Amino acid sequence: MGTERVERRLTAILAADVAGYSRLMGADEESTLAQLKAHRRALIDPKITEHRGRIVKTTGDGMLVEFASVVDALRCAVEVQRGMAERNAEVPENKRIEFRLGINVGDIIIDGDDIIGDGVNVAARLEALAEPSGICLSGRAQEDARGKLDITFEDAGEQSLKNISWPVRVYRVRPSRAAGSSRSSFPLPDKPSIAVLPFQNMSGDPAQEYFSDGITEDIITELVRFRSSYIGLTGPVGGRRPQSREA
Repeated sequence: MGTERVERRLTAILAADVAGYSRLMGADEESTLAQLKAHRRALIDPKITEHRGRIVKTTGDGMLVEFASVVDALRCAVEVQRGMAERNAEVPENKRIEFRLGINVGDIIIDGDDIIGDGVNVAARLEALAEPSGICLSGRAQEDARGKLDITFEDAGEQSLKNISWPVRVYRVRPSRAAGSSRSSFPLPDKPSIAVLPFQNMSGDPAQEYFSDGITEDIITELVRFRSSYIGLTGPVGGRRPQSREA
């Protein structure tokens, strides 16, 4: 008996879902659903169209999208997350809709309008690893996209993904411009400047926090002796906000 030939193609797959969707729906079903639909109409669906993507299916808070190019998929993902950050700026944190996105490139099976296979499964597992408002992609997708966008990739190492029989190299996406705009900027005087990064307590013992904070304070105290320098602290020490001192 002959077997029916299976149609396959290589494609970029983006999987998306809403972080904490069950909690949001439990708190206010109607408002959550209305917000999700508004985000899709105003931002997500138009961005997918703009970057030549095809929505394969939606599943409540989830979505599976196919792109011919990894670069298109990643550019779409970054622009969606940036757009969502802007739309959430005035929304209370406990009511925000924040997407987690996973991107993979792989060989998939065509089943009518649907797509199935390991390529899709990996994208779904990567989405589950992403932080709220974050993007994770496979090593294979990262290789295709590397150097083509203004993006920093953070290597999260090889991960064992559920129901995937081989380890997958995972990268987290750090958009360079978005990261830069979120940091506080301090006006610098026209003199040599030194940035001091607080020491981190790596011991796991909270009682040792005072020790790492003390080292940082001692370094700053010594540096301010140089009257011709400007000293900037770029992170919090002991729960205090960043500060600056002129020497």
